[in-house]
Amino acid sequence: MHKFRQVSPNVQEITIDNENTANEKLVWVNITNAGKKEIEYLRKKFNFNLIHLRASSSKIVSQRPIISEGAHYFFLILHFPVIKDGRLISSEIDFFISHGHLTTLHNGDIGALNDFFKYCKKDGDAILAHKFESSAVLLYEILEKVMLYCFSLLDNSSQKIDKIEERIFAGQVDKNSASDILSLRRDLINFRRIMQNHKNILKKLMEMESSIVPTEDIRKYYKELIEHSKRIWEILENQKEMVDALYQTNESLLNYRLTDVMKTLTIFSVIVFPLTLLAAIFSMRLKGMPLLDNSNGFWIVVTVMIFLSLSMLLFFERKKWL
Repeated sequence: MHKFRQVSPNVQEITIDNENTANEKLVWVNITNAGKKEIEYLRKKFNFNLIHLRASSSKIVSQRPIISEGAHYFFLILHFPVIKDGRLISSEIDFFISHGHLTTLHNGDIGALNDFFKYCKKDGDAILAHKFESSAVLLYEILEKVMLYCFSLLDNSSQKIDKIEERIFAGQVDKNSASDILSLRRDLINFRRIMQNHKNILKKLMEMESSIVPTEDIRKYYKELIEHSKRIWEILENQKEMVDALYQTNESLLNYRLTDVMKTLTIFSVIVFPLTLLAAIFSMRLKGMPLLDNSNGFWIVVTVMIFLSLSMLLFFERKKWL
């Protein structure tokens, strides 16, 4: 049995109660865009540390993940990747975990968390936390859903890599390809920065003790999260290497194309220069110049120019410069 309550526009609460157990009810408080009212609500109702509450304000963004132990609870800050305006950025979730209680604070832009809360609101009896009525298990389920969402982002990155690879090796090398590669490279760097400390935090969470759930079960659940974290990091490493290789390949092809253009222009300049010099000499029309009074002088000069051009082209061809 579960019960939903809308405390305020930004505060929602789900009470999970398994009638088949003698355990206390489990309460999940979900807060979006926490401001002064929401922080004051948590302070009065749950007596959380003021330092932790200030860190949970929507106006303050932590630059690193944090795990800290209060008098009767754990305080946890984790970052997860989200897509906003076509860019991958970091989004923060703050957790207060205590016996029979879990509070989440976020900006509402993590779709996996929003979807899981809606699912609990609709069918809370179907989640694993309902079986144990444990905040540690509920935290595991939330983190699992969000980390699985990370795999979908990695799949999107893989599709982008495949498309860029096809374009490059199809000869479609241009500024757009370079821009797409740099954009993908930036997203992967941000992804790595967001996920790099998750494994250490999860290892510390494995040390949590529960009077409801056996320690072996908690470790088993959080080991799965650590494995997810390792897989995500391995995929990120592979994608980073692939993007670096594509970047170098694209740069090489662009340089080759530029070299080819410069070679063509250089050959054209070398051919035109002697012809221009010859034309400039005969344009002086000084006394004693040959062909000056010859009625066929123009055609003779043109013939000489054509002969010089063909000779130079033949020379370039033999040298395999063309």
